[in-house]
Amino acid sequence: MTTSGVPYRKGHGTGNEFILVSGLDGFFADPSDVTPEVAQRLCDRELGLGADGILRVANASEFEVTDARYFMDYTNADGSISATCGNGLRVFARYLVEAGLENRGLFKIGTRAGTVMVAISETDTEFTNIAVTMGRVSLGPMDVTVQTETGSWPAVGIAGMNNHAVSMVTDIKDAGSLDHIPTALPVGTYPDGVNFEFVQDISPTHISMRTHERGVGETLSCGSGACAAAYVQATSNHLNDPWTVQVDILGGTVFVDSDTDGVLTLRGPAVFVADGIIEPQQWQN
Repeated sequence: MTTSGVPYRKGHGTGNEFILVSGLDGFFADPSDVTPEVAQRLCDRELGLGADGILRVANASEFEVTDARYFMDYTNADGSISATCGNGLRVFARYLVEAGLENRGLFKIGTRAGTVMVAISETDTEFTNIAVTMGRVSLGPMDVTVQTETGSWPAVGIAGMNNHAVSMVTDIKDAGSLDHIPTALPVGTYPDGVNFEFVQDISPTHISMRTHERGVGETLSCGSGACAAAYVQATSNHLNDPWTVQVDILGGTVFVDSDTDGVLTLRGPAVFVADGIIEPQQWQN
């Protein structure tokens, strides 16, 4: 680990905030440098930079990925490792393009959930419609009930890049405060944790959503959660492939497309808000 400051960029995808650091040139070159303690310090909203997680830019070969040049090494705000993040992928993709590591058009990014395809149009100068292929999802655990402080609802388990429990509610406010982790019953249904989505039906192709992300808490947006919620909406309304569902989240709007093979793509913006230097005391005891 270097004893000098480390450059970082801070960005968000519809309000889902990330700190980006490079592991390509000696800064955080070892994945073990992003310890749970470092992640917690950097993501702390009072004593750190404030974020939902850290995106470490790594060479794909470091993770034995052969079909992409770069790998998104994602750590949640609590220090736990996450397989992937749809909103994070858009921010990560913009970073690669602006750093000159990838060109606009189509390119691939490695994640712990597999390699994904990203599309950034030559005409999308403001990076408002970055498309990330999220793959297929499938039904996970059934007969699940989700409880919060204000009530309980049946949930549809969705398995894919992350695990999700999706509950349809009359109004997204019905879920109440999501400061505390909702409970999934039966206990033990998700031994490795799960993301919770509370979804309001606006029309067959339009929903609004709140989410509680594992290892983070309630966030303004969750990309894989938007895909899970859109899939549940499309399935319950018997939409035929291809389809598009608009998902309004607290941080803005994203779109989920399904092609004729049931492969989901997440489309939305990526924004950078700050560049700076992380001081060494943030990782030193």
